[in-house]
Amino acid sequence: MRDVLPSLLRWWQSGEEVGVGTVVATFRSAPRSPGAAMLVGPGGEAVGSVSGGCVEGAVYELAQEVLTGRAPVLQRYGVSDEDAYAVGLTCGGILDVFVEKVSRETFPELGDVAADIDGGRPVAVATVVEHPDPARVGRRLVVHPEEDDSTSPAVTGSLGSSRADDAVTDDARGLLASGRSDTLTYGPDGERRGEGMRVFVSSYAPAPRMLVFGAIDFAAAVAQVGHFLGYHVTVCDARPVFATATRFPSADEVVVDWPHRYLHGEAEAGRLDERTVVCVLTHDPKFDVPLLEVALRLPSLAYVGAMGSRRTHDDRLARLRESGLGEAELSRLSSPIGLDLGARTPEETAVSIAAEIIALRWGGRGDRLAERGGPIHHHVPTRPATARDGSPVPADRHTGLATTGGAPAATTGSAPTSQRSDG
Repeated sequence: MRDVLPSLLRWWQSGEEVGVGTVVATFRSAPRSPGAAMLVGPGGEAVGSVSGGCVEGAVYELAQEVLTGRAPVLQRYGVSDEDAYAVGLTCGGILDVFVEKVSRETFPELGDVAADIDGGRPVAVATVVEHPDPARVGRRLVVHPEEDDSTSPAVTGSLGSSRADDAVTDDARGLLASGRSDTLTYGPDGERRGEGMRVFVSSYAPAPRMLVFGAIDFAAAVAQVGHFLGYHVTVCDARPVFATATRFPSADEVVVDWPHRYLHGEAEAGRLDERTVVCVLTHDPKFDVPLLEVALRLPSLAYVGAMGSRRTHDDRLARLRESGLGEAELSRLSSPIGLDLGARTPEETAVSIAAEIIALRWGGRGDRLAERGGPIHHHVPTRPATARDGSPVPADRHTGLATTGGAPAATTGSAPTSQRSDG
């Protein structure tokens, strides 16, 4: 939704009505993730995408129908083996798309939500996408964290009952804390063990953080690819002559401080979470050993990788063991950093580091897809079940993608063997 929000907000502020199709759940090799959205503007304009082109035409028609009076609708798109010309996804995936009309009347909180997103304040929007009572479909809650210190109310809107509001508020805050969007299933009145009501929670958390330690040439390339992937990138080095904004134009901030002291301070301030990735490129034991002592003792980090040759890695492990770190903590270290892509240049090495981060986030193995069978995309559902139309869905309360933010248990693949092999 973020990519289409400026257009949606402009029409909303003008008092226009907009048809909005939102991906609320995906299964198998679906091309877009939950939260992807497509708009149909008041003049018939199409903005955004829900499938990369496979079902946009059908969603466009549904949006036009909703704009002319049809009730909001949850539509599933998959593959039709019986009719090759039926609307579906050629990739073999399945999408659930919720199509609704958005206006000042149907979504009065949109302006405040947009302001929160623009200001980097976490906010979640929970929308009923399926319910036995059609009048409750499309109702929504806007949820802020409990500790939110903004002037906005902690929760606005209603899903139709206080029980449902309380249950969804708790779960939406959990999703918001982990930066995930998901579809949850409840009983019609918010019963946690029931079925009948499905609620899509769209989380708008601040961008995840990438902390790059070591103001070297490789760091500039890693900062650039991190920015491209949507991270808020910080480059930190204790040497002011190297840690300058001019040398790292892609970084959101450049900090002059001892790496271990900076990381400890960020952890103490609560500015690190399970989406945070740490790339240690200092390549000097007086910097990276104290830093890794701090990083590997933080259980919430998504990724900790360190650059260096095999010899540097073995020496680093010995020093870390001497400092008191156990094998469980050391197993969280990805070193040498990155996947084995044969990378040599800083830019190629940055791609290998990014590839490892992505693979660990989604459960990928880093193999060549051409040499593998099975699904292309990796999903992490809870337990299998069957939807009302007979198609497979995860039937636990989480029925969409469930990404994980935990740290890797071990290194996935190996990095280029050199990794600044002067070490």
